[in-house]
Amino acid sequence: MTTPPRDGAPAGAPIPPAMGQPALVEPPLDGEATTTMPRPAAASDAAKAQKMRLVGIGLMLCTVACFACIDASAKYLGRHLDVIEVVWTRYASALVLALLVFNPINRPSLLRTTRPGLQIGRSALLLSTTVLNFLALKYLQLDQALAISFSMPLMVAALAGPMLGEWIGPRRWAAIVVGLLGVILVLQPGFGSVHPAALLSILSAACGAFYAIATRVLSRFDPDETTLFYSNLLGVVMTTPLVPFVWTTPDSPLLVVLMIAIGGFGSLGHFLMIVAHRHTPASILSPFSYSQLLWASLFGFFVFGDVPNEWTLIGAAVVIASGLYLLHRERVRARDARLGRAEP
Repeated sequence: MTTPPRDGAPAGAPIPPAMGQPALVEPPLDGEATTTMPRPAAASDAAKAQKMRLVGIGLMLCTVACFACIDASAKYLGRHLDVIEVVWTRYASALVLALLVFNPINRPSLLRTTRPGLQIGRSALLLSTTVLNFLALKYLQLDQALAISFSMPLMVAALAGPMLGEWIGPRRWAAIVVGLLGVILVLQPGFGSVHPAALLSILSAACGAFYAIATRVLSRFDPDETTLFYSNLLGVVMTTPLVPFVWTTPDSPLLVVLMIAIGGFGSLGHFLMIVAHRHTPASILSPFSYSQLLWASLFGFFVFGDVPNEWTLIGAAVVIASGLYLLHRERVRARDARLGRAEP
């Protein structure tokens, strides 16, 4: 799965020293022209902040690479194993890793949740997103499935009004409509060149949008570690009863490695994303999440021999442009809110 973009957009101008505050200046001597020379401490803080931003961007690039590895592994495993078995493997290996890292025996607070019903519902949505995505990947190219999944932030923006009270203006509604037109370009209706499984990608994106809304609500009540742990735990619990009916013993070492690695890619990707957001504002990181399309294209070409067609690339560009415009409008809206102005 793809991981979803966050609100905001990168600023168009450099941030002044000391995290956006005016540069400190030395008072001018008599007869001298006034100059603005930043003090060494302010310059050092600005340089450190810039370095942390670059670290965060690097971590975000690694994050989307991990998510691309999940999709590529799922597509490869789906050619040899049942999708339910692949999904169970993804959650089981991630759960084992989470048990080793978080150790709930020594940290019983990890298992405490104030919203168990919401945790179950959120985990069910994430599981649905994963199952639908892995099913689609059996038939679609990696770049096609990913381009459609980029519509998820557009759906989140549309749902945030009625579900969270975060209403959007006409400009952002226009961006959502344009983005959905980009998805239609990827689907190429009437040309018959895209598998009907593309509908599964659309349903996966829709479930992912509701999952993102649930995650935002749940973040007000439970720690991120608790939510991440329950996602893997409940994924295993929900899929384990089905596994005996579809189980196929892997017949090659590569399949075993991928079955173990697919959960590790997920856990590592989410961990890197959390660390990246500690170092760098989400408004700067969000555009780099679209670099996953490059990874998907590379994996598709070198592993599966798939070449992106022009409609997929054009449609993906439209969807990405719409998403970036939504980020820009969110940044403008936040600025206007600070200044007491209403969104046009």
